[in-house]
Amino acid sequence: KVSDVVCGRSALRRTHLVQQKTGSPVQFEITPNTGESILAWVKKAGLKPSDYLFKSRIHSAEHISTRQYNRIFHGWIEKLGLDTSLYSTHSMRRTKPYLIYKKTKNLRVVQLLLGHKKLESTVRYLGIEVDDALEISESIEV
Repeated sequence: KVSDVVCGRSALRRTHLVQQKTGSPVQFEITPNTGESILAWVKKAGLKPSDYLFKSRIHSAEHISTRQYNRIFHGWIEKLGLDTSLYSTHSMRRTKPYLIYKKTKNLRVVQLLLGHKKLESTVRYLGIEVDDALEISESIEV
C-alpha cells in the first residue's frame, strides 16, 4: 500500500514487508530515484495512503495480480529490445543480493536482506558454486 512506502510528502528510505511464503519480515531500501518515481506515481494516480500502490484494473479495491505484474514486466523487457526468455520477475529479485554477495562475499548480509532463515537457502538462492567457495577459502590466510 502507499502507506508502506510513503509518509506524508516523502518516500521512506527503508520499509519492510512480511513475506507471504515464510511469514518473515524483510526490510529493504528505497533508493532516491525509486522514491521520486513512487511520489510522482502517487500524485499522478491520486492515491491515498490506504490505497494499493498498483491497483487492479478488474477490482478497484485490490492490487494487481502477480500475473499482471509479470505481463507488465515482460512488456518492459520487450521495449528494451531484450530477449524476454532470459528475464523474469524472480531473476530481477536476485540481482541486487547477488551483486552484494559478489562485492562483499558476505553470505550473512545477503541472508538477512532476503529474510532467509537458513544460510543453505541463501547459498542455493544465489547459485553459489564450488568455485566461489574455493575462491573465498583461498583468499583467507590463517
